[in-house]
Amino acid sequence: MRHFFSLLLLTLTATFSFGQTVLEYNLEKDAVFTVKQEAKQIIIQELDGATHELTNLIDGVLEFKVLGKRDSIYDIALTFKDLNLMMTSSIQGELMNVKANEVDETDMQSQIFNSLLNKPVNIILAKNGDILEVKGGDSLVSQMAEASGLEDEFSLNMMKKSLEKEFGSEALSNSYKQMTFFYPKNKVKIGAHWKNEYSGKLQAKNVWTLDSLSKESANISGVADVVMDVTELATTMKLTGSQKTAITTDIDTGFITKMIVEGISKGASTMAQMGDQEIPTTIESTITYELIAPEVQTN
Repeated sequence: MRHFFSLLLLTLTATFSFGQTVLEYNLEKDAVFTVKQEAKQIIIQELDGATHELTNLIDGVLEFKVLGKRDSIYDIALTFKDLNLMMTSSIQGELMNVKANEVDETDMQSQIFNSLLNKPVNIILAKNGDILEVKGGDSLVSQMAEASGLEDEFSLNMMKKSLEKEFGSEALSNSYKQMTFFYPKNKVKIGAHWKNEYSGKLQAKNVWTLDSLSKESANISGVADVVMDVTELATTMKLTGSQKTAITTDIDTGFITKMIVEGISKGASTMAQMGDQEIPTTIESTITYELIAPEVQTN
């Protein structure tokens, strides 16, 4: 009888623990992950019955190389291999069209973004995907500013301040947490929920769900309340909204194979030349990250 109860206890323990899975990064030194990123952002502003629509299209190729592991964190080199940006206005037409790999010596923007390529920055990544630190972003910003060709110190410093908001160490950390930071601290089973949040220009409070699991992959979905608070020299923007995320990851490495982030936020923006007048503003965005073969590049 004692053996029967012991067997029953073992069976119940196995039953209740079945399906509990550790979701985290498990990366090997020298492993390389190449990710294609595509983003579309539509900004709609309405003023006195008139509408202005600004469309930003960004695509690029990012390389993540694992430099090593210490304790429970990874040292990773992040390198921009390609970056293309296009900005169009419903009123003014094309405002920017830069292909970083096709440098134009007569175009300041082309030279700036070309200098971004193949200059690695170091990421300290926790097993749950939290980016603990980025090293080298500030040096990258200095190189980009110098590539502008500006010579007077005041203009050069202004350029650095502007670039820091996108490519400085803190900005890169906040930006790429969206792509990496979605794993729970504890074991979970299918249907389980957990929370995390990240800050920066886009602040998000996320609720994640493990939707399905197989020997090859995990499917995770997320919903979030977001706050967008942007302050530039000539523009401010304060918006609130929601975001939903669909992720497929490799079960062995924990690295994404595909990720789609869709968001919509509404609020108001102001422009320096218009004083304190608030302009109703809506931003709709879709960002896709997809693991690709290292030799594949964007057009």
